[in-house]
Amino acid sequence: MSIAPASDIPVLAAATARLLATVDGLREEQLTEPSLLPGWTRGHVLAHIARNADGLLNLLTGARTGVPTPMYASPEAREHDIEAGSKGSLAEHAADLRASAARFDAAIAAMPESAWAVEVPHRLGAFPASGVPARRLQEVEYHHVDLGLPDAYAPKDWPEAFVREQLARVSAQFAGRPELPHLTLVDSVTGAAHASGAERPSAARELTVRGTAPALLAWLTGRSDGHDLDVEPKTALPALPPLG
Repeated sequence: MSIAPASDIPVLAAATARLLATVDGLREEQLTEPSLLPGWTRGHVLAHIARNADGLLNLLTGARTGVPTPMYASPEAREHDIEAGSKGSLAEHAADLRASAARFDAAIAAMPESAWAVEVPHRLGAFPASGVPARRLQEVEYHHVDLGLPDAYAPKDWPEAFVREQLARVSAQFAGRPELPHLTLVDSVTGAAHASGAERPSAARELTVRGTAPALLAWLTGRSDGHDLDVEPKTALPALPPLG
């Protein structure tokens, strides 16, 4: 039987608290400034984080009730809600984030143990409800950085355990991609390595990309141009295809 990993809940609570602290430190005019996500202001990012909590709550509700429920009514409804929410004031964003996080926490608390094994629908493929808290953690951590406030929260501030797990997950997503060279991603602090890109043996180039684990993860997820990474042999970093 699949159950929600007990460690996910306090880790998510801490990540949410860090995000809310950042939001509490924002100035009103910063909401309309560009985020790191193309075409989105910081207000868009905050609205998305709140609506994501409600979307994942829908998945938990479906697993608990036995009535499969998608995250969003439609892609158009998702975009409309984010666009509408992006225009809120700082006080409205802060209240929305807190209220949506509280609703999500309540949905987790309401889950019977048997419901965590239920498969929930997702555009990338169904997965057990036990994976929902981890999905929420990804949204909070990645989009906290996407606010584009390096003095408040940057890849170097991601928790070590989050970076370790995500680096393994994301590098695996690029594995076997023939349009890439074979990549060996090396953590310059610990020496831990992850293979990614084209499979060996092949005609593709072989590159070793070395840097801190947060810097590697930021590059793989499109949150850095990789300026702080070393490449062997010396060459430009390859252009990464979009993640699914």
